[in-house]
Amino acid sequence: MKGRAAPVAGEDSAPKLFSSPWLARRLRSAIGSLGGTQLCVAFSGGADSTALLAATVALRVPHRCAVRAVHVNHHLQSGALAWAREARATARRLGVVCKIVDAPVRVARGASAEAAAREARYAALHAALHEGEWLLLAHHQDDQAETLLLQLLRGAGIAGLAAMPVRSQRTLRPLLNVTRAQLAAFLQRRSLPWIDDPTNADDRFDRNYLRLRVLPVLRLRWPSLAITIGRSAALAAEAQQLLSAQADQQLQNACDGAALRVCALRCLDLAERRNLLRRWLELRGLPMPDQRRLQEIAGPMLRARFDAQPLVRWPGALLRRHGALLHANAESAATPDSAASVEPLNWNWRRESCLPLPGGARLELRPDPHGKLLRAALPARVTVRFRSDVAAPEQRAGGKRLKRLLQAQARLPWQRGVVPLIYSGHRLLAVGDRWLGPVARGAGAEPAFRLYWCAAPA
Repeated sequence: MKGRAAPVAGEDSAPKLFSSPWLARRLRSAIGSLGGTQLCVAFSGGADSTALLAATVALRVPHRCAVRAVHVNHHLQSGALAWAREARATARRLGVVCKIVDAPVRVARGASAEAAAREARYAALHAALHEGEWLLLAHHQDDQAETLLLQLLRGAGIAGLAAMPVRSQRTLRPLLNVTRAQLAAFLQRRSLPWIDDPTNADDRFDRNYLRLRVLPVLRLRWPSLAITIGRSAALAAEAQQLLSAQADQQLQNACDGAALRVCALRCLDLAERRNLLRRWLELRGLPMPDQRRLQEIAGPMLRARFDAQPLVRWPGALLRRHGALLHANAESAATPDSAASVEPLNWNWRRESCLPLPGGARLELRPDPHGKLLRAALPARVTVRFRSDVAAPEQRAGGKRLKRLLQAQARLPWQRGVVPLIYSGHRLLAVGDRWLGPVARGAGAEPAFRLYWCAAPA
């Protein structure tokens, strides 16, 4: 899989004693030479990240590394601000700068607070990275065992059982062969303090329940549990790499731009279809659907009539079939009625040349000597509507029905609901930036403008 490297199955590079020289060897095996490398440690202030930061700081002089820390404050607990200050103070004692990033978490009804915080944290950390910088996370061997067991209990496939990779794009997890006890011993040898998060003792959370209740019992019978589970994760990662490589090869003939050809999927058996769909969605940066929805996409959706336009929705994503192609988008940017509930927008274009639209789109009016829109033809205030807000029957504009104008502006049906319609009273002046009504266009010595519609990213 591109940008993701797993340890070799059966690889035994666990240290007898965690140290900075061992960390240096581990980093070199993942990214090559450390000379001039920029390293950013995700620093919670807890024991694991404190050990990682202290060991990384020791690499600065011998390996000419630049090291800094980033602490993410979710504001979920009353002591969060004090922890952020303590994390900054600890980093200062170690001789590095610690940037505090505020990332409040909003948990949707029925959603997991753990998952919401994790997504917000990763987003904040990657947004804080500098150009060319590597992000170091303090996940260790025991974390890896917990992650694989959680994925197994959730019914995950090979990708889930691969758990956490050592390297993923610009993110490194160099401690996956190090135990929690080894990191604690490292801190004790150096008399380094750390922050204890009281929520780590709350076994209402799934991961804590495994750590506090389940794994201690399993270790009584299988003391090397974390090592063998880590080996299984490495084997799963190898298998996932092969599946991804196969899907990448098949995607070369199956992709039509950002879409996927239905005929190419029909030529594959069911297991290959699902594998190809997972890889395609991953490359699109979309969350994975559950097994039921994936089966629906790989089966009934592909067998639907050519003109049926079926869709499958799951949290964070939406997949549609239009004719011979499948289209997948983030739900926030692709919902058909994303503009349906928006009230008409009043635009004083003389004061504000740019008007923000729903979903991150915008309208702009720019001076342009070749523009067909005349300043005198526009009233100072216009109204921006969307198709769902236009009363039926559809108005005629320029001798064509509004539907045909929208078809010319947006090729896919669900995109037409977000095309801005510019009105003066009940008179249609423009459809997106492709059509101007007779009243709005003209020629002469007056100042000319051009209308630009910058659609939301797909």
